[in-house]
Amino acid sequence: MGLTFENRTAVVTGAGRGIGKAIAETLAGHGVEVVCVSRTPETCTAVAEGIVESGGRARPLPLDVGDGAAVQAASEKLLSDYGGIDILVNNAGINIRKLPQDYDASDWDQVLAGNLRSAFLCSKSVYPSMKAVGGGKIINIGSMASIFGGAKLAPYGASKGGIVQMSRSLACAWAEENIQVNAILPGWIDTELTQQARKDIPGLNETVIARTPTGRWGETHELAGAAIFLASPASDFVTGVALPVDGGYSSNLL
Repeated sequence: MGLTFENRTAVVTGAGRGIGKAIAETLAGHGVEVVCVSRTPETCTAVAEGIVESGGRARPLPLDVGDGAAVQAASEKLLSDYGGIDILVNNAGINIRKLPQDYDASDWDQVLAGNLRSAFLCSKSVYPSMKAVGGGKIINIGSMASIFGGAKLAPYGASKGGIVQMSRSLACAWAEENIQVNAILPGWIDTELTQQARKDIPGLNETVIARTPTGRWGETHELAGAAIFLASPASDFVTGVALPVDGGYSSNLL
């Protein structure tokens, strides 16, 4: 079995930048045809075009993954176009940083919808396709906030903790259909969002480096190995797992 991807099709949400972009490019580099999903047409188009220019196969799909009707319609179209969806990476997400007392209901709903509801809608929409072709792989992107709390992370932490529990529930529900559902929990990865966080939070850079045993921030491509493993037949007996890719951050007591 191993790390083989012959005739595989993947959908990657939040593929326009950062972690999603790196996973989309890596899957394509292993021969997977990748549907690059983003709310912003320009970003998913740019990523898909870059993959094609590098010799891979990809297409852009502008889509608001929080819109249930749009997600279902897109899934049906992809099923018609490809005959099946083999891999789904739920990476799309947002964050709003405030102290708990400063959030309003719309903030809470926006974060939960963008991070957790969207992942459920996308997973549910591809289930019939994966069942029809005899199985599939769903990879949900969590966070260190799936494990730890933060003063300004109430809705984000709730959504990312929910990602882990949802992954476990879907793994149990769909195991008989040979659908493996797992989560990746990135540590402190160098992305546009975390670069902004370092500007907004004094001392964050120093704190992260001091707490991380490897002594540095991670790179987006360093999540690719976990994604490739969980997307491949090599992980057919792995389901319901939440895998930290964090340079040892979650293992370090100090």
